[in-house]
Formats: sequence, structure tokens, C-alpha cells
Amino acid sequence: MFTLSELWSSGERQGSYKLLKPWWEVFMDYLLVLMLMVSILAGTLQLSRDGVVCIPVHSSSINHSSPMEPVSDTIFRNTLDSPRIPVKGRRTNLDFQQYIYISQVCYHEALPWYSRFLPYVTLLHTLVLLASGCFWFHFPLTSARIEHFLSLLAKCCESPWTTRALSLTAKLDTRFSETEQAVQPKVQITSSYKIRKSSLDSGTDSPLLAGTDSVTTTPQPSPCPSTLSHCSTLSAMSCTEPVLPVQVVPDTSRQGATLDRSDRELARALFERVRRFRAHCESSDVIYKVYTAQTVFKVLKFILIVSYTTPLLDSISFSHICQPHTYALTGYSIFQCSHSLSSVLRKLMQAYVLLLFLFGLLGIYALYWIFHKSLRQYSFQSLREKGSMLDVPDLHNDLAFLLHMADQYDPLLAQRLSVFLSPVSETRLLEESLERHWGAERLRSMITSDQQGHSQLQLVALPRLPAALFTFSQLQVLKLELIGDAKLTAQIANMTALREMHLYHCTASVEPAALQHLQEHLETLHLTFSQAAEIPAWVYSLRGLQELHLTGRLSNEGGMGRGWVLGSLRQLRHLRVLVLRGMLQKVPGELSELVGSLLKLEIYNEGTRLLVLTGLRRLTGLAEVQLQGCQLERLPSALLALTGLRSLDLQYNSLRTLEELLGLQHLRRLSCLRLAHNRVVALPSSVGVLRSLELLDLAHNQLQILPLALFTLHKLRRLLLAGNLLEELPAEIGALKLLGELDLSANRLEHLPKELFERCVELRNLNVANNSLGSLPTGFGGLTQLSRLDVRGNSLEELPVELGCCFGLRGGGLLVENWLLHTLPRQVRDVLQQPSSCPSSEPPSRPNSDCFPTFSAAQWSFHSALESRI
Repeated sequence: MFTLSELWSSGERQGSYKLLKPWWEVFMDYLLVLMLMVSILAGTLQLSRDGVVCIPVHSSSINHSSPMEPVSDTIFRNTLDSPRIPVKGRRTNLDFQQYIYISQVCYHEALPWYSRFLPYVTLLHTLVLLASGCFWFHFPLTSARIEHFLSLLAKCCESPWTTRALSLTAKLDTRFSETEQAVQPKVQITSSYKIRKSSLDSGTDSPLLAGTDSVTTTPQPSPCPSTLSHCSTLSAMSCTEPVLPVQVVPDTSRQGATLDRSDRELARALFERVRRFRAHCESSDVIYKVYTAQTVFKVLKFILIVSYTTPLLDSISFSHICQPHTYALTGYSIFQCSHSLSSVLRKLMQAYVLLLFLFGLLGIYALYWIFHKSLRQYSFQSLREKGSMLDVPDLHNDLAFLLHMADQYDPLLAQRLSVFLSPVSETRLLEESLERHWGAERLRSMITSDQQGHSQLQLVALPRLPAALFTFSQLQVLKLELIGDAKLTAQIANMTALREMHLYHCTASVEPAALQHLQEHLETLHLTFSQAAEIPAWVYSLRGLQELHLTGRLSNEGGMGRGWVLGSLRQLRHLRVLVLRGMLQKVPGELSELVGSLLKLEIYNEGTRLLVLTGLRRLTGLAEVQLQGCQLERLPSALLALTGLRSLDLQYNSLRTLEELLGLQHLRRLSCLRLAHNRVVALPSSVGVLRSLELLDLAHNQLQILPLALFTLHKLRRLLLAGNLLEELPAEIGALKLLGELDLSANRLEHLPKELFERCVELRNLNVANNSLGSLPTGFGGLTQLSRLDVRGNSLEELPVELGCCFGLRGGGLLVENWLLHTLPRQVRDVLQQPSSCPSSEPPSRPNSDCFPTFSAAQWSFHSALESRI
């Protein structure tokens, strides 16, 4: 039993399938219904009324010695008319039961099989043809695609965007046609002709804009070049012939036919579904093959049925000779039988053959249509000729075949589907969505300030750039991440304050006018990409660019990317900073084109070995070099040529020895050397040749001893030695009188020399945490500039009382365990815990240190009234 819901859903499914049934399939279905009815009627008659009536034949009328042959109706009639055998009143001596028995036996023995089973055979053939007609709707490989196609087609027809797009296209075509008709007639010059002629001569009037503004006599906005080229009649007559005044009608359809947010989201999702379905269907032609196979099967089935049914129709006779083996029961060997339904059966089968012949003709026509037309290709040429959908692509394979089938039902269905195949239509929808969802107010609310106080706006995962973005004239930093179609138009000229741009996996295209603006105003550009080929070509033409940050795979197996091989950095004449984050194998020699302008080069190689550094030799103007994660094992000799180098950063490498430090003595301006996170075991005495050094970072290495030559660097202000294996700090450290920051954390120090506290009076930041200090020497009272002291993680038993004289430690500058703080006298403890006397809103200045902590305003504040306790 079937439920009503199942029957109803089956009916709906069959109703949707009718969209893919051409006219011949409909006729064939009706013919199959008639054939089925004829077969059922014939079979019903046979089941209810079929049978034969038999009477015995006298033995003298037939020669029994010869084999028995069927007697025709004429012979039987002549036999009955013979004078030797009377035809009336002959007794047979058979009762009624014997007649019934003989009739049943003769029905199976004398009656041919086609007279008994032909209606059932035709019924079976009809059911097979009926099933083969809708086989492609139920075949697993095709049914899912067909249902998906019909679902998409229904949604395309029901979508409000379909009506909107078709109306906009029709309106545009109408305006073009009206424009071409409006400029043809010649009329007498009116009073408004002078105004219109001057506007046309200056290129500030366009008939396409006649329907968008109110009635006025002022000049209209200038048309685009494409509009003038399309309306060639207007461009040719604008300076020589007067123009017929056109009444301007306000266009309110655009405002009244807008879509709400849900409709736009559904339309966008439908675009994506159509795109994926197209890619799926165009990859194979299984629907075409299955439909062709079932049509061929139906034609072959038609030929088979006709080939054996037509000859059998003439063999269906009324009378038959029956010769059963019942002589012992009846006394007769031959019986004459008549088939009562033979006449009706013959006529029904003739009607069936006639319907089958029509069915076969339609099947042959379907085969001709399949092989005559190219059904695996579908072109929207008719729409292109109308000028409505010029960008709709041609379709192939299964999708093309389904549209050919749908065209047989209604050609407008393909036109509605073309709306969601058109890139222009999708672009128009995205523009409307962006205009409404990403308006100026929302974008303005997203503007923040960076660390430098510059106004910045970050847009992530948008299909394209909203038009309202180009109206922010005060925006300074623009960050674009994962933008599908980031097109910088000429309107970017309105962003006069834009100086910095970030493009994260966003291939941006730039119009010529926009490129000119960026060349003059853009100073910093950050690019993040996967391959070097993704770098836009216009980047290398930004002649006003000062900072360029490139993040991604910059080299292939053969070296640098294509842009570097061609020397594309030649036009970046004002580039000062270049940052490369990728997996380079060599420093590109093309960087020599930036000699004279490049001051800072940073390379973050992400653990990939940088094999060739000869490209640095030509960059003699470099002031800062940073090579991190390059797996360097020695100091590069190419650095010796950089005589103007001020800062060298080689952190996160694999340096084991620093014997090449002696070669750096020619770098007389070198003031900053960072060698942290390496594998340096010993610091050579040649470090003393770096007389101008002010910062030395050797943190997180394997140093055990510090050479005395280190303490001859009298200009040294910051010495960072954290994370080493130092057990003793030499007393000669007192020679570093300008030392302001000393980091000795995470070492093995057991005591500190008193010279550190007596002579390094400029010390502001001292970090000796995580050592083995048993006590702190006296002399802290001389460190009046000390503002941060970290002694956590040691073996201290008490703190020196002189810490109370270090006024800079008050308000959180002393980092120590709480229990150890209680070893100080209460008066000293209260002094160190006093808040700052400075205004709470502005904490006092702190030394420049990478590891310097950030304290709250309450920790840095002091109360001046409590200072009198000291």
C-alpha cells in the first residue's frame, strides 16, 4: 500500500520531469497509454471470454490413414455440403461434459500460441517500452543530475534577481534603441540648442542618462568612451546637427525594485550552485549517452515487435481442426473447432500495430534529432544577437543536452538560467550587495588607529571592493585580505591621505588612473602571496614606494621568481626598506638595482638555508641588515663590503663561531649587533675592535666565559647575555660606564662584582633572574638611575637595605618573591611599594628594551607626600 504523501510526491516529481520531455516524447507517452489500453482490453477479453467450441467430424469424411492436416473453412464447408453426409440431424452420442472436455483439450492443442498469448506478449512489450521511456529519469548516474538541474531551474525562475536582471537588461537595450532613434530626425534649432550643443561639444551630455534625472535644461554628465563608441550616430552628429529635445522622465524603477538582504544572499548562493553544477555536468556526457541508448532501444524494440507481430495477424483464424487422443472416451478422433474471439482479437492487434507504427516513427525522428543536431554543445547566440546577454558562456556535454531538452518545452527557461551563468549579472548583484551591506556608515565604524596613530581600515573576505571605500579621503592605512576581485578604480584618487596598503592573498588589479595616483602617494606596501607569480606587475612600477614587504614563496627550484629574473625593481627608485619573508636560496643579485636608495634589508627565511649572499656586496648603501632563520653557520664575508652598515641582526641562525668578527673592524659605523638564538660557544677577543658598538645581543647561546676585550667597548649601552652558561661576571665590567641595560638572566652566576654597582652608575635595567646568587653586594645606593631590578629565581636569603635609595624602583620596579621582600625593614619596604608621584595618566619614560615589561599607571605612580619618609 502507498500513502497519500508518497503518491503526491511522485506526482510532483513526474510534473517537474515534463520540462525535459520534448513534443515527441509526449506523443509517445500517449501512444504507449493507448497501446497499453488495447493490450489490457485484449487480455481481459481472453481471460473472461476466450475459448473454442468443438464438434466431432464423422470418420467417413476424412481419410484417417493420412497424416492429419488443418482443414480450411472452404473444405469444411464443402464437406458439410457433400450429399454423402447429411448435415442435419446427425447424432453424435456425446453428452455436455464430453463437449466441455473436448473444448478445453482442443483450446490448448489446436489453437496456436499467438491466438492465446499475443495480448499478453503485447502487454509485456508495452510495459517495457513504457519503462524505457523514463529510464533516464531513474538511472542512478543521471537521476541525481536531472533532479539537481530541475531544482536549480525552478530556483532560477523563482528568484527575484532573475526578474530584476532581465528587466535591467531590457531597459538598457530599450535606452540604446531609443537613443539611436532620437538622434536621427532633424528639427529646427530651439532655444535650448545652444546649451545642448556646447555640452555635446565638451563631452558632457549623454542620451543614456536621459532617463535617470529630473526634467532640467542643465548639461548632463559626460558619457564614458564605450557609450560614445556604441552610439556612433550621436558622436558623428554632435558637432554638426541640432539634437531633438528629449523629454526626461525620472527613472524610479531601480529604487522600487531593490532586493532585500535575504533575496540577495539567496541569489549569491544560487550563483555558486549553478557554477558548481556547471563544472560537474560539463565534465561528462552520461545523460546524453543514456538518453541516446534508451531511444535506440525503443526503436529496436519497435522493429522487433513489428517484425513478428505483423505476419501473425493474418494467421489468427476462426476455425481450427483438432485431433486429440480421445477416441476411447468419445468415439471420435477429429473435431472441428471455432475460436469465438478471433475476429475481435485480430482487429485489436491491428490497432495495436498501427499505434506501434506511429510510435516507431516518432522514435526514428528522435534518433534523427539526436544525431543531426550537436546536442553536446549549447550556444546562447540568440541572446547575443539581441544584445541582452553578451557574456553568457557556451555550455557543453550534459548541461548543454539538458538545456536543449528544456528548449523543446520552453525556450525562456534557458534565458532565465543564463542570468546565473553571466559574470556581468553576478558582478551587478555583488555591487548591489556591497552598496547596501557595506555602505559608508558601516565602513566608517570599522576604521581604527594603529600603533603610530594612523587611521586604518581592514576588509576581509569580500567578493569585491565596496564603492563607498573610495570616499574616505582621510584614510591612511588600507588592509585587504582574501578579496575575490580587488579592483582599484580611478576613484582611489579621492583617498588623498592613503600612504600604506596591505594585500593578503589578494591579487589586485589597478586601472591606469589609479596606478598614477598610487605611484605618487603610496609609501608602504605589504604583499602576502603563495607564489612569486602572484605578485601584480603594477607593484614594480610604484616609483614613489619607500617600503616593500613581500611574504610568500619567492623562489622556485631554479632560483628566484620570474619578476626578479627580469629585474623588475628597477623603477623603485625611492625604495628605502625591503622586507622578504620566504624561502630564499640566495640573495637576488637584482637588488643591486636599488643601490643608492635601499637602506634597510630584512630577510626572514623560515629555516631555509641561504646559500649565496654575494648579492649583498653591491648594496654598499645599506645601513641595516637583518638575516633571520637563514641557517647561517658563519658570519657572511659579503658583509665586509657594507662600509656604511649601522645595524646587523643575525638572530635565529646556526652560528657556532665568531672568528670573523675581526673582519668587521672596517664597519666603523656598526652600533648594533644582534646574535641571539644561535650556537656560539665562545666570544673571541676580536670583539674589541667594534669600537662603535652600543648594543650587543648574545642571548640564548652557549657562552661560558666573557673575554676581557668585551669590556673595552666603552660606548656599549645595552649588553644582553641571557640564556647562556656564564658562571662568573668579570670585575672589568665596571669599565662600561655608559651601560644602561644588562641582562644576565638564566645563567649560572653565583655572585656579582661590586664594581658593577660602584662604576656603572648609568644602569637603568638589571636582570639577574634565574641564577644561583646567594647574596647581593652592597652599593645599590649609587645606582640612582636604576628603574628595574629582577632578582627572581635565585638563592637569596635577604635583600640589601640600600635598595631604599633606588628611587626608580618604587612603584613596581623591583621584581622579587613576596617572602623575600619581607626581609627588608618595613620602612624600606613601604618606600619601595609607594606609588609614583607623577600623573597617573602618563607613566615616566622607560629605557628602550626588548624585554622591558609593561606596567599599569598605578604601578608607576608615586605619592610625593610619602617621599619625605626617607
